Formats: sequence, C-alpha cells, structure tokens
Amino acid sequence: MRFKKYLILIGFITALLFSSCEGTSDYEVRHSGALRQMMFGDLKATISLDTLKRRQNLYAIGAVEDLKGEIQIFKGDPLNTSVDSDEIVLDRTFNKNAALLVYAEVENWQIVEIPKKMTMSKELEDFIETKAKEKGLNMEKPFPFLITGEAKSLKWHVIDWVEGDSVHTHQKHQQSGISGILKDKDVEIIGFYSKSHKAVFTHHTTFVHMHFKDTEEEKAGHVDELRLGPNMKLKLPKI
Repeated sequence: MRFKKYLILIGFITALLFSSCEGTSDYEVRHSGALRQMMFGDLKATISLDTLKRRQNLYAIGAVEDLKGEIQIFKGDPLNTSVDSDEIVLDRTFNKNAALLVYAEVENWQIVEIPKKMTMSKELEDFIETKAKEKGLNMEKPFPFLITGEAKSLKWHVIDWVEGDSVHTHQKHQQSGISGILKDKDVEIIGFYSKSHKAVFTHHTTFVHMHFKDTEEEKAGHVDELRLGPNMKLKLPKI
C-alpha cells in the first residue's frame, strides 16, 4: 500500500515538473478576419470591439470595417485612428467594428534590451525570434510583443479606403488615407509575431505586424517601416 502511494506521489511530482517545463503561458493570440479576405474585397466587419472592452490587459491591432481606419489597443485603452479632411481623428472608445483584429491579453512582460548597433526592421524580426526562443515562448504559436523607446524613424499610415474600389494591393493599402514619417520620437509599438499566419494577419514578406502610438498620443496607426534608435526595448510575454 505504501509502495503504491509512493508511486502515485512520484507520478504527481513528475507530471508537475513536466508541465512546468512545457513553456505554457498566460496569453493566447486570437484573430478575427484575414488579410487575404480583404485583398479579395471582403471588407465587412468580423468582430465588434465592444465585445472586448472589459479586458483590462488587452493588446490589439487591426483595421476598421470597410478599411476606414486603424485599430490600436494598449493595455485595455483604445487609441483608434481614422481620417477626416486629411487629418487624423483619434477615437478612445470601443465603438468600432473591425474587418481584421489580432489580440491577446498580457498581464506581465519581460524586458529585453535591443542592441544599440541594431537599426533595421529585418534585424529586429530575427532578434525577436531569437529572444523569444531564449525566453521559452512556444514558437509554434503566435505571440505579442511591445517595442518602446525613441525611434530613429518610423514610417506610418492610417488607411482610408475609397468606397467602391475593388482592386486591392499592399501598396495601395499603404498609400490610401494619410501617411507620414516620425523622426527621433518616443513611441510604443504593439506587434504580433507568427510564422504560420501569412496572409492572415501578417503580409507574405514578414512574420510581424506592427502598429504604434507616439507618447503624446497625437498619432497612431500602422507601422510601414521602422529604423530603431539606440536605446529601444523589446518586451515579451512573461511565462
């Protein structure tokens, strides 16, 4: 009888140790809609932001239905943007429907210093993958990340698609609406990394999709190009 109890105890401890090493996390990336659908002209809403407004640790990016704006939610606080008369309009409510939305809830982050010599977006993508592996994230699944600090330059856009235009390309999406370049500005960037969601929530040339806001919260939108400053930080979900 004692031997049987001993075996049960050993089994329990083994299972506990095994489960603690599996790289489980308290976040799960979800998405609604897909880029490929929008490229085929399907711009209808797939989710209402109102359904997510009670999630305090929510991080999300996406596109408003009919491609009439960009969605950014930082720790449960929306800073959505649209265009009116060639000006950015900020919306801090959940009163939007999204054609595409990628989101996750993250309570705790771990900080990684980005090397000062790193400047280009492609280097950053490789760096994110390397550090995520080191920190034990499950690379078979998508994960969110944050980047903070002073960007050397950040090229951005807020989409404002012309109603009735049925020809969709990545270039036309970038050129629709308004765009600009921030230089030497403090920013916070929300991104999602995945090797298995091309044409879903990342474009076919990259494993990341990123949106931003500046620290004054005067501008926010989609990140087209990023040149890193010397003291920027990467934040990954703490597991």
